[in-house]
Amino acid sequence: MPASSADLEHRIAVVRRFTRFYTRQIGLLREGLLDSAFSLSEARVLYELWCRDHLTASQIAAELGLDNGYLSRMLARFAERGLIAKKPAPDDGRQSLISLTPRGRKAFAPLDQGSRDQVATFLGQLTGAQQERLVAAMGAVEALLADGPADKPPYVLRPHRPGDMGWVTSAHGALYAQEYGWNIHFEALVAKITAEFIENFDMIREHCWIVEIDGEPVGSVFVVRKSDAVAKLRLLIVDPKARGLGVGKRLVEECLRFAKGAGYTSMTLWTQSILTAARGIYQGAGFRLVAQEPHHGFGVDLIGETWERAL
Repeated sequence: MPASSADLEHRIAVVRRFTRFYTRQIGLLREGLLDSAFSLSEARVLYELWCRDHLTASQIAAELGLDNGYLSRMLARFAERGLIAKKPAPDDGRQSLISLTPRGRKAFAPLDQGSRDQVATFLGQLTGAQQERLVAAMGAVEALLADGPADKPPYVLRPHRPGDMGWVTSAHGALYAQEYGWNIHFEALVAKITAEFIENFDMIREHCWIVEIDGEPVGSVFVVRKSDAVAKLRLLIVDPKARGLGVGKRLVEECLRFAKGAGYTSMTLWTQSILTAARGIYQGAGFRLVAQEPHHGFGVDLIGETWERAL
């Protein structure tokens, strides 16, 4: 049912009031973001390059909705200051692959840390339950204001909530039994991992993503703390009904982005040699195989593998 004119005007006023509140709350009205030398737009471009090496200007413009001319001038300033480096794209000589130089990473690191600390400060003023409400509300806003149905992926990523750990455990147990013949001991291992995640959860340095299609969970992945410098990727799973949509690749990308933003310098994971689809995703994301060890686990003979990637 369409909103009445009065209802619409009220909602417009509420949204405008919220945007004024939030921009003031996180300091977006200051000349330099977080007292840095960078504007908000400059910081967002640097953040994309901080998280993902070798982007083209077209990719950055599309990701952030920036005017190409404005972005080109910004990148020229970055290059003059030695913050970025460019090299020709191998598949298109008209495009350049852009990455942060060591000087660029050194310049952006305090801004990234300051942003993290700012968020940690205002989250620290809330109870755990209030933090969860805030995060869920922000997720709802993001989902509702995302691109329209024509451009929207057929799935939604969200943080975990009560009931999800049971689904993660059950889905792993059922799927790996069906596809690889693993016994119930694997389900027990997953149950132990999910229980430890909830009991020791660090909202700032750990995260779980649940993938939904039409409200039904169809995938998951976790980032957990292995050490102050090393993050661990765990429990990547994609239900057969969600395969072919790029869900696994997207989940791994989110893990890398989060881990880098949380201050880790590398990421590790443990998998099995027979999980060829997952191994392909890890390899494509820049992980490298560093160790292999045969073992008998979950009722079958396996070759365990450790993969690592610098962030």
